Amino acid sequence: MSAGGEPGVRVQAADLRRSSQSILEAVGTPADLASIVASSLVDANLAGHDSHGVIRLMSYIASVRSGQVQPAARARMESLGGACERVDGAWGWGQPAAYLATDSAADLARANGVGIVTIGRCNHIGRLGEYVEKLSRAGLIGLMTCNARSAVAPYGGYTRMLGTNPIAWAAPRESGHPPLVVDFATAAIAEGKLRVAHAAGAKAPAGAVIDRNGRPSEDTAAFYEGGALTTFGGHKGFGLSVMAELMAGVLSGTGASSLPGYDNGNGTMLLAIDIGRFMPAAEFVKQAEAFSVGLHEAPRAPGFDEIMTPGEPEWRSRERRTNEGIPIPDATYDAIGELAAELGTELSRKLGRRGEARC
Repeated sequence: MSAGGEPGVRVQAADLRRSSQSILEAVGTPADLASIVASSLVDANLAGHDSHGVIRLMSYIASVRSGQVQPAARARMESLGGACERVDGAWGWGQPAAYLATDSAADLARANGVGIVTIGRCNHIGRLGEYVEKLSRAGLIGLMTCNARSAVAPYGGYTRMLGTNPIAWAAPRESGHPPLVVDFATAAIAEGKLRVAHAAGAKAPAGAVIDRNGRPSEDTAAFYEGGALTTFGGHKGFGLSVMAELMAGVLSGTGASSLPGYDNGNGTMLLAIDIGRFMPAAEFVKQAEAFSVGLHEAPRAPGFDEIMTPGEPEWRSRERRTNEGIPIPDATYDAIGELAAELGTELSRKLGRRGEARC
């Protein structure tokens, strides 16, 4: 048990970031790109979304070895005219491509009121909330969605036809307060979170997984043995997932994940909105803040100690884990250490001293 009460080894973010970057550089990633990817993974851990954190290092390196990821490739921007641009991810790391798209969408929005950018030939981009939050901190509204390899059954079916297809939004609040951020998979559980549960020997949430014969199962292995995930909210999550396939997968040129020609990427669509084109930005932020305060102060239902606004759990986690360290499950910790040793990298001193990192 780590010092903060969560299972595993507790590691400081800076140590984890350095170790992750050294592993990425060891497989041919330029230092600047490795820094972006490592920081993205560790930020997901800080935010409490361990499914998108350093647990991904093993699969990322496997993707390099299989040829899916070209670690030295750099994303390129192509103007489509007006407020529209497209990023060619060049099959490099997804996070640098997504940051290029985020910055470009912001520039387009300031120039045109809105900016729309798609990303094609793109590998895993990580947690979508990271990018829309950046837009909100620049005083913009952000909306983002992407598709992924088929893992989810359509509502009423049981075969894999859809990706987990996350959708994220963010809007600014007053200075000193974290922005409002919504980021969720359209599946009942993100595959990465199921992976974390599977590694920990935990059960899948009831109703989130069906086996290869279409029967509900709480055994995480049922998914990895040919089953599928379900959509959240029945037909509602299904509808959002279908639109994500079209708006992100098809529009980006990646393709719908269950159709021939899908290229196994994260087809992405990012929209940025300049609030000031529609109303005074200060007034929007003022109303967003008043709304947030009203939600916090609303009467609480039995069993609830407080009401948190979207994005607040992540900021609380970030503050706590920055101070106390990030808990890394034993299996993940050992796997990262073995990978580092195999690649001939040297783990940072604190990360390497497992016995002293736990209580």
